[in-house]
Amino acid sequence: MKSQILPATAADAMDAALGILRAGGLVAFPTDTVYGIGSLAFDEQAVQSIYEAKGRSEEKAIPVLLAGTAELDQVSHSLPRMARLLAEQFWPGPLTLVVPKVSRLPSAVSASDTVGVRVPDHPVALALLKRSGPLAVTSANLSGQPSPCTAQDVLQQLDGRVPLILDAGRTPGGIPSTVLDCTRAEPHILRAGPITLEEIRAVLHRH
Repeated sequence: MKSQILPATAADAMDAALGILRAGGLVAFPTDTVYGIGSLAFDEQAVQSIYEAKGRSEEKAIPVLLAGTAELDQVSHSLPRMARLLAEQFWPGPLTLVVPKVSRLPSAVSASDTVGVRVPDHPVALALLKRSGPLAVTSANLSGQPSPCTAQDVLQQLDGRVPLILDAGRTPGGIPSTVLDCTRAEPHILRAGPITLEEIRAVLHRH
């Protein structure tokens, strides 16, 4: 397989990406943080192939990207109030919320009973998500290598491992999102990122 780079603005870029995703394939695309590699979230085999493309350990869960807060109920049940408040405040943006997952999400996305979800603040990612529905997405790099901020970075690491890379130039963030566990009584950061615990607590205290 040869990896193809398409400008995200090309007339056929979205259709090409959707065609690959619906056939069970992988697509790399820009988010507000770094470039991600994604598959349809409910396609177990496609999600499995993300691990293979990255050489990633299968113990690690893969976050799910959504087009908006309205899609939360597709992937999560018994959503904690904390998660809803933070989603309304910080989405779209670099905050991944760990919430109880619905049972029909494949175990390849998460082997536990929770899933990380977020809405990315990037026009290309959102345009794709609005048409594809929830996508399982993780950074488009080989496991242990730097997170990619350009389509060329992705190509260098994943050439021949992903059929299509949507190119929209350098990603604005460059730092992976903050990951927050919303299943406890108090907010708990699992991975530090652009949004701080102070900012999170300030929102929760207002409510």
